Amino acid sequence: MRAYRADVEIFIEWCEKTGRQALPASPATVCAFLEANAHHAGPSTVRRRVYAIRKLHRLLKLTDPTYDEDVNLSLRRVRRSKLGRPKQAKGMTREYLEKFIAVQPDDIWGVRNRALLSIGYDLLTRRSELVALRSEDVSWRRDGTLRVIIRRSKADPFGEGRIAFTSRRSAECLDEWLAVRGGAITPLFCAIYQGKPIDRGISPSLVKEIIKAAARASGLDRSVVRDFSGHSMRVGAAQDLLRAGHDTAAIMRAGGWKSINVLARYLEQAEHNVWDDRPRASQTWSSGSNL
Repeated sequence: MRAYRADVEIFIEWCEKTGRQALPASPATVCAFLEANAHHAGPSTVRRRVYAIRKLHRLLKLTDPTYDEDVNLSLRRVRRSKLGRPKQAKGMTREYLEKFIAVQPDDIWGVRNRALLSIGYDLLTRRSELVALRSEDVSWRRDGTLRVIIRRSKADPFGEGRIAFTSRRSAECLDEWLAVRGGAITPLFCAIYQGKPIDRGISPSLVKEIIKAAARASGLDRSVVRDFSGHSMRVGAAQDLLRAGHDTAAIMRAGGWKSINVLARYLEQAEHNVWDDRPRASQTWSSGSNL
């Protein structure tokens, strides 16, 4: 919704600068806007801006110009003019996970981050799903693992939820974090202020910062660090599941994917040796066993 709002603002500002009517917009105005955007925005961004204009007109009960065939042709021209693959986040596979957990500091932030990284990997979560977890969403199983309900996600707007399970290592990390955090806090992973947990959730952007900070602390090359994102846990875990011999249907169930096309992009790099880019050839990493 934030992206849609920004896209609408861009569209209205462009209409004001070019002397065109934004509401309701004509198909010719939308076409001109899309082709003007093609010079500096990627195809996926341009497509999202079409959806934003469509949503705006529908909310205001105005005639929707985006279904006109001319708009469809303009969008196709934009896509053809910029051939290229969507940028894929680097997968935080098991080898990276082990190293990222090992470099966490021995303080309250390190305790939280170890649990966050391990659970995010095990559950194949988007960062928005991870930070939305609440204490009551987690239950302990007899075998020492965790049962977690992910109540709402990008692909589940109506909150049907999905059940996922973790490794024993994640349960141990979470036990340590909860002992430090205390029981009077609602978010599973809360903010820390002056060394003390506070009853406030963390932002999705902090997940990305934690991953990148761990990558830097691991001694990875700057170019490698740049490729990690908040989505890296989900990508890396999916790649590890494929390497372990699980089929596509099982991976889709584990990660809550609705589209096999999206998952296929994540798995393209699964057969590559992800440690070709390690900084020193003499380094060795433990394999881990939390899938």
